[in-house]
Amino acid sequence: MLKVFLVEDESFIREGLRDNIPWEKYGYTFVGEASDGEMALPLIRKVKPDVLITDIKMPFMDGLALSRVVHTELPQTKIIIISGYDDFEYAREAIHVGVEQYLLKPITKLTLRDTLLELKEKIEQESTNDDYQRRYQTEMKEYEQFVRRHFFEKLLHGEMSVQEIYEEAAKQSIDLTASMYNLMFISLQDRFSQLTREEQEKNLYRREELLHFFLRYPQYVLFTWNINQYGILIKAEPDRMEEFAQKAIRQVKQVCETENQPFIWYVTIGNPVERLSMLKECYQKVSHYFAYRYFVPDLHIFSEETLVDQISNQDDTDLKNVDSAQMDPEIIKDFLHSGSKNEVSDFVEGYLGKITDALDSRMFRDYVTLNIRFTVLAYIDSLGPVHQESKKRMEENDVKGTLNKEELASYFTDMLNTALDIRDQESNIQSGHALKQALDYIDSHYCDETISLNEVAAKAGVSPNYLSSVFSQNMQKTLIEYITNKRMEKAKKLLKTTNASTGSIATEVGYKDSRYFSFVFKKTQGVSPREYRAKKQTG
Repeated sequence: MLKVFLVEDESFIREGLRDNIPWEKYGYTFVGEASDGEMALPLIRKVKPDVLITDIKMPFMDGLALSRVVHTELPQTKIIIISGYDDFEYAREAIHVGVEQYLLKPITKLTLRDTLLELKEKIEQESTNDDYQRRYQTEMKEYEQFVRRHFFEKLLHGEMSVQEIYEEAAKQSIDLTASMYNLMFISLQDRFSQLTREEQEKNLYRREELLHFFLRYPQYVLFTWNINQYGILIKAEPDRMEEFAQKAIRQVKQVCETENQPFIWYVTIGNPVERLSMLKECYQKVSHYFAYRYFVPDLHIFSEETLVDQISNQDDTDLKNVDSAQMDPEIIKDFLHSGSKNEVSDFVEGYLGKITDALDSRMFRDYVTLNIRFTVLAYIDSLGPVHQESKKRMEENDVKGTLNKEELASYFTDMLNTALDIRDQESNIQSGHALKQALDYIDSHYCDETISLNEVAAKAGVSPNYLSSVFSQNMQKTLIEYITNKRMEKAKKLLKTTNASTGSIATEVGYKDSRYFSFVFKKTQGVSPREYRAKKQTG
């Protein structure tokens, strides 16, 4: 039932309308009345009626003044003005303040009934459209994340001018106005690969809890960076930048440092900069700091401050004092498993920097070279026999003799890059297989009403998060957008070649609600299904 409120200074008219109109028959509940605008306003604010009926001439606060306030504070409320004055200026002013109907006294029951029913239909249609808009936005949320990620990739790699940055940000409704900026990256990976459904749901809830925290504050701009990594652009006044950085870190620790330790997690934060054009340098520092997670995995927060001791404590030249843990092959294996090619130089610098003075020893350099060689080749072995030919070529082209410091760094870099190329080739084969399975399943089931990212991922044998990332990277559109496009193409074909009703076509392409189908069709094609059919028939 819709709520209706009545304001009329003449008591016999007010009581007549209140008692003689069958409100419930027309779909309304009578929720209150008042004799003037001043008395009505606090009551209206409390009950928030869907429809306000008010006289235009009243003492203390007239109907136009009341309508002006209500329209500003409660824009969803529909206003009907009743008046004994057939005056154009009154009607013009009523339209100006957002009044829906201007009815002249005496008002017949039939006139008011027709007006109430008309407004009821309009309110319900607007409510439906709002629901459809929210549903559509939810479905397209993944696409918005993809577009935002692409924007930040270009921004942080310095591929955009300042003007282009602001223009693209405006298109995506991202407010970048600030006196100072900083970057934070959060890496979250499930601690255990085999999780029960309940554990998966709990981890997903924790992850969403953390991300929603950043959506609540305008000082944070959240974006997805890769499957397990999220970026935060912090924007604030200089005297509050540290406050918001520490608040973000505390929230991450609160979510991740629970009793059962659900995630392997790291936070990396850069140094504040004053210009958007300087974010490229900020990002380079963040990437450099992040490489240290392989050398100090027990350290969860990486910044210039937390890494001072790790970077500078390299004074001892005695080989006997080299920490063997710094030479652990698992450090290289971890990097080969989860690192990326743009992290290679930072990783090599960090790995060799830990033992830079000890590398003055020829014998020690030979040991390090062999350690790198055996670890990388063993990793390639682990990828499967299909890569044995690549491994054989690496062995044939291996170095002969002792390398100096610079040659060792170059050798290490080349070995890592080659291994990552092989790993990514294997990953591409696997992701290509998963993508093909996903596309095949979608092509056969896109007209199923219940098809979803989770369902397609299960059929492809991968996680929804992984499929979402692989799909958007390879198809340049999200899975939901792809499904919607296929549905719209089939709908257009049916509209052109058959006389089937819109409702029948909606059902055939996967929409149980024909009105929502029409909403999505107009949203994506620019015209309604009926207009599209008429245009094709006349064209």
